[in-house]
This record gives sequence, structure tokens and C-alpha cells, in this order.
Amino acid sequence: MNFVENIYQQLKQSSWSVVLREVHDGGFTNATGAELLQAIGKARGFIRRAGLKKGDRCGLLASNSIRWAVLDVALMAEGVIVVPLYSRQAPAELVNMLRDCGASMVCCENSTLRDGIASNWTEGAPPLPVFDEILGDETNPDSNPDTKVDTDAPIALDDTDIATIIYTSGTSGEPKGVMLSIGNVGYMLGCTGYRLGQLMAGSTESTPDQVFHYLPFCFAGSWILMLNCLTRNATLSISMDLNKLADELSRSAPNYFLNVPTLLERIRTGVESQIAQKPGFVQSIYRNGKESWVRRREGRAGMIDSLQFRLARWLIFASIRKKIGSDIKALICGSAPLAKETQMFFMMLGIRVLQVYGLTETTAICTMDDPGDYTPGRVGPAIPGIEMKLGENEEIIVRGPNIFPGYWNRPEATANTIVDGWFHTGDQGEVDAKGNWMIIGRLKNLLILNSGHNVAPEPIEEKIALHMPTAQQVVVMGNDRSFLTALVTGDVSNEQVDAAIQSVNSDLPHYKRVIGYHINKEPLTIESGLLTANGKLKRDAIASHFFEEIEAIYRSRKS
Repeated sequence: MNFVENIYQQLKQSSWSVVLREVHDGGFTNATGAELLQAIGKARGFIRRAGLKKGDRCGLLASNSIRWAVLDVALMAEGVIVVPLYSRQAPAELVNMLRDCGASMVCCENSTLRDGIASNWTEGAPPLPVFDEILGDETNPDSNPDTKVDTDAPIALDDTDIATIIYTSGTSGEPKGVMLSIGNVGYMLGCTGYRLGQLMAGSTESTPDQVFHYLPFCFAGSWILMLNCLTRNATLSISMDLNKLADELSRSAPNYFLNVPTLLERIRTGVESQIAQKPGFVQSIYRNGKESWVRRREGRAGMIDSLQFRLARWLIFASIRKKIGSDIKALICGSAPLAKETQMFFMMLGIRVLQVYGLTETTAICTMDDPGDYTPGRVGPAIPGIEMKLGENEEIIVRGPNIFPGYWNRPEATANTIVDGWFHTGDQGEVDAKGNWMIIGRLKNLLILNSGHNVAPEPIEEKIALHMPTAQQVVVMGNDRSFLTALVTGDVSNEQVDAAIQSVNSDLPHYKRVIGYHINKEPLTIESGLLTANGKLKRDAIASHFFEEIEAIYRSRKS
């Protein structure tokens, strides 16, 4: 039984249980298993009448919602290859992806998104139906009388059939379409489902996992978590307004949810900034409690440490944890390495942070922390059945049933990436004696100074940012230069940047020290073309955009 059939089976078993719900100001908009199957049937009827068949590609352009999940499952149940798209991305970029994959149709959330595609695809555009046309207008049940429910089981799918094409974020060059097969996804759901089972050990089988979700479904890791919730006994609460994330999180009371390091690091720096504004005795309790926790963890604690930690936990730590969620069993973190200090901050509060590592090409995941045995600062061991080792220049290479079959219509790029069955990740790493991996940099991001020294910018950027809670981004540059410089964005002062860089430089060898910097008050954004669709730095574009400002730093040092 493949994972699409598993979804159908689970939805039937959850006919009267809430499986998906959207978080709104007035409460929740719920969908039971039976209601989801009804909506999936409607969508499948529309897809068939539109003439789509197995192997056709269909774009899915929308923000997260119950209906996004419905369309995704309906398309896969018909054997149509789903091409998920990020609703905040520039329409011209989206059209390039849709043309590249030869989309036969694009399902759009609303007329605004549809018009953006239509205005940038003036000739030969495929049909662009909006969700109301596909599923009927919920405010007017009679708006689409031709909508019929298709109650058939999913069509037969082999493990080699392609389920989706997810376009990579394109930090350099044009995005490539990553094909993921039915077998890839099914294997990954089995592995991640096992880990979630470990996390929820002790819960009764009749009690569904409570899961909160705010990351876009169009990203591979986010999609895998959503599919997990559809194939196990779970209730997934979908964030509908990132500006109200804290309230939505509190209302949803999840057991776990997926995060990116940026959010967790902002929570940590935000808490510590608030503590710094409190009276001196509160600051002292927090500081002593934190130091005592570290000594306890290292096995150096005495009786006073035990008392100081208990006092801090009672007066401060417990209230912070309550705001994050009293029912939290773990925060799951992926997309980029998380600072060890941030992971330990949450551990101090009594909240596990479990890391995962992977790329779209590895069906989102290669490693996962074991909930019962994990090492802060590392991303866990390779999941069962997957081999990982270090190649040249400490590059992580991987092989296993999670490795994608190739890039859409790019055989040369596929051949350059998968060599002798091993996928070359482009990430640099190291592994400890227990098999736990650490990500230390990205090969393509390496800065090569004119002295010949190679510098991975990410660890330096991370350390500088940790000293400046109000900074939005830190970008270290210096390729083919004599020293490193940095771009710092956000509401920061020269004094703050000076202090942060000085503190970080003191622990670095001379060639890794940042000598000059430029402050840009406006943060880098996806809309400006300086961040990828999933928020990663477009380093070449940033270097080009700020060329004059950075060049001025180097000129001033020569004069």
C-alpha cells in the first residue's frame, strides 16, 4: 500500500475526528476525515473533467490551508504530478518554473494569484482555475452545481512514479525541479512516523497527536510533516496569520511543531532582552539559574547550584515554558543548523529541540535526532537504511531510498550531483563517534581569501547575530579579498555591531576576523530578490546589490 492509499485509509478511520483545522481569530475552522474525503472527491471530479491524466504536471499556488491539502491529495490520487509553488514569490519567477515543468493546469487560491500568473504568461498559458471553481464557493453552496464527488480509490501508482516536482530555492543560478517519487515519499513517511511515535511514547493510541504548523506546505520538510499528520492519528492546526503566531500557538496547544532556527533564535534573544529590562534581582536569578543548569549538565553542580536552578525554574523558566506551550513534548527544527546555545536554552526550560537535516533532493531528511538520546549542536544520526559519509573537502554524500531520481529535464545536472549512486549534498560536515552529524558549512559558500585561506561564513555570521538580538541578517563577504567584511541588516547601531564583532573576533584566527561592516536598516527580503523562497541568503545577488557599499570599505582600508 503506497502513502496516498494510506492517507485514504487513515481519513476513513478518522471519519468523525478533526484531522485538519485552520486557526482563526474566532477559533478554528475544522475538517474531519469524512469532510476531507468529500472535498478530495470534488477536486478529483474537477481534475478529471479538466482532462488531466497520470503524469501530467499541475501547479498548486496558494498559502497554507485545508483546501491546499485537499488539492494536493486529490492530484496525487489521480496520478497527476504536483508542482507546489510559494505564493509570495514573484509571478515572473513562478511562470518560469511552470513553463519549465510543462504545467497542464495551475490551481490558484484566489483571483489575485491567478491574475499574477496570467499577466506574466500572455501566450499559451494553461487553465488557471481558482479554488472556488474547483471545490465550490463555501459561502454559496450552489455556486458550482456541476461539482461532483468522485469516491473512487486512488489510481494505481508504482514506487517509481513521480509524486511531485519541488523547485529548489536557487541560491545561485536558476531553480531546478527536484522530482520525488512515490517510493521516496513513502519511505520517508515511514522513517519520520517512527520517530514521531518515539516522541509520543506513552500517549494512548486513541488520543491524536496535536500538531501546529506555520511553515509553507510547498517546502519539502513542511510537506512531509503535513503528510505525516494525514497518515497517522493526528490533528494538524494550520496557522493562518504569522503576525498572530503566539496567539495561534497558545490556542492550538500542540505536542510538537516544525521550526526554522530563525524563529527559535528570536524567541531566545527576545526572552533574554526582556530579562535584561527587569529589576536587578530578576536578572540575577535568571543568570544564576542558567549558570547552575550548565554546571548540573556538566556534572559540576553543588547544593547551591541545585537551589539556584530550582528558584529560577519556579520563578522564571516555568512561565517562559508556559507561553511556548504546556503540552509541548518537543520542538522540531530543520532547514539550517541551529545554534548550540539556542538549543541548550530551550533544554534549560525543559523543552527538547530535536534537529533534522536534509535537502529537497533527499526527500527533505537524511538525519533525525533520537528523542531519547540527542547531542546539542548536532543534527542526529542518519535515519535507518540511509548511508552518509564524507567525501572530498568534508562534503557530505548520501545514498539510499530517500535520494531523488533526478532534476526535471536536466540530465546533466543530475549526473553531476549523483555520482556512482551517491548524492553530493554540497554541505560540509563532521560526524562523532556516536554517529551524530554536525553541519559546518556549504561548499559553494566558501570564501577564499587572496591569502589562500578558506573560510566558511555561516559559523561567523551565526556568532555575530547571537550578540545582536535586533539584527535581521548578517552576511559575511570577502571572496578573493585580503580580509572579511560583513553586511548587517536591521535596527542596530554602530556601537552594537562594533561590540558584537569585537567579541566574536577575539576567539578567531586572524584570517577569520571581520574587519569592516556596512549597516542596512532594511532587512533582506524575498520580494527584493535577495532571499530565496525559503528565506536563505542569495549571496551572489547580495554581493552585487551592495557592491558599492562593500567596495567602499576595502577602499578605505587601502588609503
